This record gives sequence, structure tokens and C-alpha cells, in this order.
Amino acid sequence: MPLPKLPAKPATLLLAKDYPKASGANPVPFPEHEADAAPKKSTRAKSVELLEPVAPPVMADIPTPAPAKKTARKGAAKVVAPVAAAPTPALPTPPAVVAEQASTVKAKAPRAKVTPIKAEAPHPAHHKAKEVVIKSSTSRHADQVGATKLFVLDTNVLMHDPTSLFRFEEHDVFLPMMTLEELDNHKKGMSEVARNARQVSRTLDALVANTDDDAIEQGIPLSKLGNKDAKGRLFFQTRLQIADLPEGLPQGKADNQILAVVRSLEAEQEGRAVVLVSKDINMRIKARALGLPAEDYFNDHVLEDTDLLYSGIVQLPDDFWNKHGKDMESWQENKNGYSYTYYRVTGPFVPSLLVNQFVYLEPNNGEASFYGQVKQLNGKTAVIKVLRDYSHNKNNVWGVTARNREQNFALNLLMDPECDFVTLLGQAGTGKTLLALASGLAQVLETKLYNEIIVTRVTVPVGEDIGFLPGTEEEKMGPWMGAFDDNLEVLNKSDNDAGEWGRAATQDLIRSRIKIKSLNFMRGRTFVNKFLIIDEAQNLTPKQIKTLVTRAGPGTKILCLGNIAQIDTPYLTEGSSGLTYVVDRFKGWSHSGHVTLARGERSRLADHASDVL
Repeated sequence: MPLPKLPAKPATLLLAKDYPKASGANPVPFPEHEADAAPKKSTRAKSVELLEPVAPPVMADIPTPAPAKKTARKGAAKVVAPVAAAPTPALPTPPAVVAEQASTVKAKAPRAKVTPIKAEAPHPAHHKAKEVVIKSSTSRHADQVGATKLFVLDTNVLMHDPTSLFRFEEHDVFLPMMTLEELDNHKKGMSEVARNARQVSRTLDALVANTDDDAIEQGIPLSKLGNKDAKGRLFFQTRLQIADLPEGLPQGKADNQILAVVRSLEAEQEGRAVVLVSKDINMRIKARALGLPAEDYFNDHVLEDTDLLYSGIVQLPDDFWNKHGKDMESWQENKNGYSYTYYRVTGPFVPSLLVNQFVYLEPNNGEASFYGQVKQLNGKTAVIKVLRDYSHNKNNVWGVTARNREQNFALNLLMDPECDFVTLLGQAGTGKTLLALASGLAQVLETKLYNEIIVTRVTVPVGEDIGFLPGTEEEKMGPWMGAFDDNLEVLNKSDNDAGEWGRAATQDLIRSRIKIKSLNFMRGRTFVNKFLIIDEAQNLTPKQIKTLVTRAGPGTKILCLGNIAQIDTPYLTEGSSGLTYVVDRFKGWSHSGHVTLARGERSRLADHASDVL
């Protein structure tokens, strides 16, 4: 048995007879079968445990650069246990960085001493419970023996993803007649579900065209329309298939008829894996209760684990300058009225980086921190730009300064005219909306880089809908824009010497440059020289977010803000959200950037509530 824990405070020593002894009367039974054993910890459970704010990976602990490359590319917050050996020696800081930091000492002298921020995992430490992707035992056995499976599709899968017919690789697809009936019932209307139902009907019509009756019985090749990845066949229910279901289940219910088809197929095709695929959780539970294999539809997930989502930030190893500073070059360039320092470094850590990824090094020996952004990559050579310090008051953006490292990274992206697409992820209170509005006002009213700010968001209510809203499009969107109104009040705090008239004039000027638009009328539009903010982007599907991003014309900058832990759209998860989709697809592009904001800065009450509630 395990040893007793040592007491935290001094206690009376126990006598030898009082110590606990191992008893052999009730030995722990050793499981004979794997199914009886305690469940093994999955890698997913391990990733959830590592979400506590601990030190980022130290590359010196990794023997070869290969695993470091894999970890950095996936953006995972992989944690390496700190080595309690000899302390890390002091590391040199590049001379140009020392010179640049020395020039700003006078400006920073009056400020209070700030405790250096401890390095934490780049992802938020608190997530909602995630759905674990689990295959049925029948499906796993078929994968082990290399046999093809027959997937029976529920109607909600086709209406969720119209291209799902071609996402099952070499496996066959079976459509019950009840699935076609339900598709016909949902084809009317202008909703997204109705559009998807009509698209599926057109796809099925194209597959069935110029096909004999015998060919339908033998299965139609799914690659007929040019989808080369789909190597299986499509089967329709061509005859009545009777199967005995438990008494008491209504025979006329559509779900029960589909379950009867699955049981009948299992009886007809013995030895073949027949799996029901449904987005309906209750449908899958009923199938499992009847002993039928059932799975969720996984192919719409961008990532199986959102903890592996690209964070846009990576910590440099402590010996980075020792290994990469041998042939280092440095120079300065003037861009947009500011002077930036650049370094060209070569070494083994460079291939694991991505363009526009932020890098930082915060030594524990009292040396100044280094914050940079990767601008170019060529094999093992990278060009790193030293960031502008937006935490200093002299570099404030519309009166807003960065309160932590991630906010400083975000402001460098938002104020960069070369960056056309920016995504900001973070919990409530991390400052996404405030940073976006402040940078937009500064570039619209001060530098005149953009004509106006356009704000839009998904109108998905958290609770019950309050009914139709009166007024124009902008007035109808007003209640949904409370977050922007709150942040505008903070940004509108001008000088008290201006008086009531001056503040009112400033507020009217700002309001005239901000337009609120609805997503419903975006198709076909083109925005030129606009600063477009898409709030609550986690509620968008990949198709909707593609429609919005493709509205960008010349000189337009698009911002996507959201928190993937707060999704209100039905059938949308963290892995299949449109925000997760664009973050994964745009990483590494030279004109886009992403930052995951990890620390809440709203108030001590909000931070404590997000931790304990």
C-alpha cells in the first residue's frame, strides 16, 4: 500500500505498532481481460491535465530537434518537466536589443517596478468539457483487419455537411428510404438547412443520372462526379427490410425505421461492419442500447483536440542565442514612420517556426526580455523583427496600452498595415473587442488608413429570443452590439478640458465612422478600404466565414474575434467552428496573424469568477 503522506506541521512520532501495515487478506484482483482492467489514460486526458499554467517547454531537455519541430508546428502546449540539475547559465542578449532597450530606459524610469510575468501555457487554462472522439468497437475491429465498412447515414449528417457523401474514403455509404423522405421534408425555405437539403438532392440526382436499375442495386461509384478520394459505392434501400425491434418502440417514427434498416443490414451482411452515422446524440444512444454500432460524424472537425490549435506564440529555448547567434546579422528599417530592428538567425530551432509567429524569451536571471515576430523563413534561416512595445504609454493606441505579453503581440498585428487578416482567440475579459476597436479608431481617424469601421456579429441568442426588433437594419442590430457600446464608452473618455460640447462632438464623429451591418445581407458585397470586425466568430460555420472573408476588397483588413469555449450555434463544436477553421488554414501566411489571449484583464471579480464558476 502507498506510504502515508508526511504531515505539513510537526506531529507526535508514532510508535512502531501504530504504523499502517499491508494486509494480505484482501489482495487487489488482477484483471484477466483487457476489458476488465482500469481504463488507460488517453493522450487527450493528458492534454487536459497539462492545461495548468506551468512553464513552457525547454528545448535543452529534448535530445533531438525532431520532436521539437513536431510540437511547435501543432501549436500544442506540450510541457516538459523542469530539470533540477545545474542552473541555466546567463544568456547573452543581442547587442542591438541592448542598445534599443538602453535608449528607452529614461522613458521607463518613472514607472513602478513591474514583476516579470511568469511563462504560462499559451492556451486558456479553463475550457468547457470537450466531446471525445470515440469509434465504435465494430469500426475499430474493421480498421485493424483492414476491411471496408458500410456507413448508414442519418438525415442530419447530410443536412449538416452536404459533401459528407464523399468523405468516407474507401468505405461504402447506404441511404435508407426514410433519409430521402426527411430530406424532401426539409428542402423548402431559405435557411441553411434547407439549402443543404437541396444541394444533397442535386448531388444524388447527378449520381443516379444515366444509371441502370441493376447498377443501383450493385452500388453507384461515388467517384463518378470527379471525387477521386471517394473510392466506395453508394447504395439505396431498394426493398423493404424488416427487422425485429423491441416492443414499445413506435414503428412509424423515422429514427426507429432507420435503426430497423441497420439491424436488417447486419443480419444480411454477416461479417461486415455496418455502422450508423448520426449527429443526433439520442439516436446514437438508442442504437447503442439496441446493440447497434453508432458514431458521430467526425470529418467536419478541423482538429480532434482544440488544445492542439495554433496559438501564434512560441517560447524560445534558453540557449537560443548561443546556438543561433554564430553568424547572426542585424539591421534597421523604417516602416510606417517607425524604425524596426531585424535579425537574421540560422539554427536547428528555425524549421519549427511559422511566418508571422511571435517568439519571446524571458530570462530568469534579470536580463531584459526579447519579443519578436518571424517575418521570413528559408530552410534553417529566419528573419525576426523586434516588436514595438505597446505596453509603454508613449506607444498607446487611442489611449489603450497592452497589459500583458499577448496583448502586446495582438496590437503589433492590429497596427500592421501589411497584415490583412487577424484572428484573436481568448476567454471573456481578455480585451479582444477593446483592442480591435482602439486600433480601428486610430487607423480610421488618426492615420486615415481606412475609410470606416464595419462591425458585424452572429445573431444567435444565449436564451429565449425576444421577438422581432423594430427599426432599420442598424437599429435592429443595436441590441446585439452592447459589447461595442461598452467599449466605446471607455475609449470616448477624452480630456475633461473639452467640456460637454467637445465630448459630444467627438462621440458623434466616432459614431459616424462606425457602421453596424447584419450577416444576412453580406453576400455579393465588396468592402474597399474598410476595417471589418467580425465579433463572436465562433458561432459561424466554415461556409459562413468563407462568405465573409471573401468580401474583402483592396485595402481592407478583417478581424475575427471569438471564444471557442462559448458556442451557441446548434451542431457546432469547438473542432468544427468556422473560427477554428480559419485559424488552422491561415497559419503561416505572410499577410495574416493569430494570437491566443490567455490572461483576463477585465477586473479581479471577472477573473475570479471565470476561475471558480
